[in-house]
Amino acid sequence: MANTTAELEMLLTQRSLTDPELLSAAEAAADVRILPDATVIKVGGQSIMDRGRAAVYPLVDEIVAARKAHKLLIGTGAGTRARHLYSIAAELNLPAGVLAQLGASVANQNAEMLGQLLAKYGICSVSGAGMSTVPLTLAEVHAVVFSGMPPYSLWTRPAAEGVIPPYRTDAGCFLLAEQFGCKAMIFVKDENGLYTANPKTSKDATFIPKISVDEMKARGLHDSILEFPMLDLLKSARHVREVQVVNGLIPGNLTRALNGEHVGTIITAS
Repeated sequence: MANTTAELEMLLTQRSLTDPELLSAAEAAADVRILPDATVIKVGGQSIMDRGRAAVYPLVDEIVAARKAHKLLIGTGAGTRARHLYSIAAELNLPAGVLAQLGASVANQNAEMLGQLLAKYGICSVSGAGMSTVPLTLAEVHAVVFSGMPPYSLWTRPAAEGVIPPYRTDAGCFLLAEQFGCKAMIFVKDENGLYTANPKTSKDATFIPKISVDEMKARGLHDSILEFPMLDLLKSARHVREVQVVNGLIPGNLTRALNGEHVGTIITAS
């Protein structure tokens, strides 16, 4: 086991980057939590943004009020427009990397729209190199907007089946929360949380207030409320070991979740 930088450097120069001893030594090094006081909020594209003024304006008001007590990184989903683009691109036999670019363009549009609505409060949208300004923006106005689609673009990992990019905006927002070492991750959807079946189509669907990743997979619920790969990311995370899904169409839900209340469904890593 490497105990010093010199010992770790020696392993790095002499071993394969997949060498077990090297990986163990690197794992022992503690991560720096860059933004431990911040919370990442994912605003659903199809569930919130696509509903327009009726859904977005109340959420904007809630974000503006909440940022007085919380530091917020607000990621946007893509939604229905991205699904339309996916359908056309898939019919044209284009690869997953191209679909990832198309999905990112819609998530970017939603980030721009949300950013413009929040601009008069000093809250802006950032992307690319602008992400380096996030700590300053949070220090000044306690909130910033970003596109939730991870920037894998043509380098996206192809799905095991089909060409839909497996890592989309749920995964992108979670990855940012984990890499920044944030204190919480909240997904704002149009349902109260996770159910035993789709509540939009099943009258017998039962609400699930709390569940683990393994339980979700065992019950066949792994692709019912969040992107399936995001659950694997949660399972292996170091810092963000649980996420909460809340209904953003109910005023006050987001604020309650930010204040630490159990509002919707909490999904735990273990």
